[in-house]
Amino acid sequence: MAKLPSKIRLYLDREVDFLKDVVLQDDGDGIYIKEWNVAEAQPTEEQLNAFESQANDIETANQVIINRKNEYPTIQELVVALYDTDDKSAIEAKRAEVKAKYPK
Repeated sequence: MAKLPSKIRLYLDREVDFLKDVVLQDDGDGIYIKEWNVAEAQPTEEQLNAFESQANDIETANQVIINRKNEYPTIQELVVALYDTDDKSAIEAKRAEVKAKYPK
């Protein structure tokens, strides 16, 4: 299930400041819009739910990027492989492993 901020970004078709433009709150029963401080009309639940599939796709793609970034070799490891050990194949193998683990 897509997160509310993702659906709001899609509805507004732009980045949103969730501290100023649209304030969200969760009182334990789920996240909801507490304040709507933008010129566009506040969306209904139905309007936001229309973005469910698209928001899920974006969130999945973003999670793949985060997962890959966390497991790719660091810059320091790349520098060592290129200049100290000249072991480029080990770095390339690691990158291929991470890409296979988290496909797009």
